[in-house]
Amino acid sequence: MIDLHTHTLFSDGELLPSELVWRAKVKGYQTIALTDHTDFSNLDFIIPRTIKIAKILTREYKIEVLPGVELTYVPPNLIAQAVRKVKSYRQDGGIKIIIVHGETTAEPVPKGTNRAAILAKVDILAHPGLISEEDCQLAKKNNVYLELTSRKNHCITNGYLSKLAKKIGAKLILNTDTHKPEDLISDEEAKNILKKINLNEKDFLEIQSNAKEIIRFKRITTDVNR
Repeated sequence: MIDLHTHTLFSDGELLPSELVWRAKVKGYQTIALTDHTDFSNLDFIIPRTIKIAKILTREYKIEVLPGVELTYVPPNLIAQAVRKVKSYRQDGGIKIIIVHGETTAEPVPKGTNRAAILAKVDILAHPGLISEEDCQLAKKNNVYLELTSRKNHCITNGYLSKLAKKIGAKLILNTDTHKPEDLISDEEAKNILKKINLNEKDFLEIQSNAKEIIRFKRITTDVNR
């Protein structure tokens, strides 16, 4: 399992990074990204700590741990500025995964968030809800990956997203948006989630390939044996 969207005690998750990563390793994960909720109020707190612990846990637990952030409820006209701010941190290679908390139907996310995130060319637009066809096309053009999720309530629009993305050719990824231990999933559980929206084994492999592509083309592959 490759999971590029999880949360720790640094934001609203239940676990310390060390426990989350170890539980993921036991679950069979190959790669996990730590992507706590951030905005301009806590970037300076979250980023250096996430980078530091990701490096330590990759070395000690022999699992690829990527430091990331999920920009959350940032005003749409400030998302591009926030992305530039995140990218300005260069310590130990900087942040590797930039996610924006998309316009899920489960929450009152500011309208225009999806479009602003895509225009800012973030890595992943999380749970984008009923994303418009125009924005889906723009995501394809800007190589922004759209997230299917196993997260309760956010997952309601998985079927809509998968159909639209397949129609347009936008790239999908599956993440857990983990906040607590039971949110972590195995490969088989991931396949069952996809099966509920009529996606099959081939789709699962393609989605996993997309996750690997993010890692590869962002030049963030970590040697876990080092």
